[in-house]
Amino acid sequence: MRIRIIDAFTDRPFAGNQAGVCLLPLGPWPDTDWMQRVAAELNLAETAFARPVGPAEADWELRWFTPAVEVRMCGHATLATTQALVDDKLIEREVRFGTLSGVLAASVGEDGEVTLDFPVSPPVPLTTPAGLAEALGVEPVGVYGTGALGDLLVELADEAQVRALTPDLGLLERLNRTDAVRGTIITAAAAKPAAASAPTAATPEPTAEYDFVSRFFAPASGIPEDPVTGSAHTALAPFWAARLGGDHLTGYQASPRGGVVRVVLAGDRVHLIGRAVTVLDGELLG
Repeated sequence: MRIRIIDAFTDRPFAGNQAGVCLLPLGPWPDTDWMQRVAAELNLAETAFARPVGPAEADWELRWFTPAVEVRMCGHATLATTQALVDDKLIEREVRFGTLSGVLAASVGEDGEVTLDFPVSPPVPLTTPAGLAEALGVEPVGVYGTGALGDLLVELADEAQVRALTPDLGLLERLNRTDAVRGTIITAAAAKPAAASAPTAATPEPTAEYDFVSRFFAPASGIPEDPVTGSAHTALAPFWAARLGGDHLTGYQASPRGGVVRVVLAGDRVHLIGRAVTVLDGELLG
């Protein structure tokens, strides 16, 4: 069976977030335990399995597995699966995926950029859970729930704190399990570069290439740190839109691999925009 590794939310190999992608033939799903074993073997943040369906609300059904569990939503592996379908000429510009989170649509631009249409996850303020500051090694500015997304969103004081964060993953895993959350989103507004001189009409004040930064830790789901988390941006988009203004923002996930996610709020939906690059294409023998 053919299997690929595709780097998502990046335009170059060995960056962004890796996803395993296995496009299945028409027919029933393979055994769930087998798919979980494949995901554990690849040991990537997520491995996606997609199968075509007959005339229905969706064109393909899509499932995602971490090395440890099946998950309800994954952005980067959806982008990677869309890229595989485009590469194989199985779709032209649009595809609808039937998933545990409902129907998720993807469209491909003339330049190859992929736009995912996901439900928005509005953050709701929470009391800081006991032990969270200890697990992170820094005091949060604010803590928020994300509803059905199932993540904890934590705002820090600045971009430097986000980048320097070295959480106690063992303690964070215990907290995640206790609070029944998928993972922890860490975020701050992007630092703006200082102007070399006072701005003028000809040389306006410089701004960063992105509006906010984030990182994502999900040790209870088998992912110590996720390189780029598309689904987390369904909460980050409304969070930062409310603070920064505007419905079109760019996020940078500041993991060691790094990746860029452009977001557009559209009512109760959010568009996640990025690119993907196939880095491995081979045959699964097991």
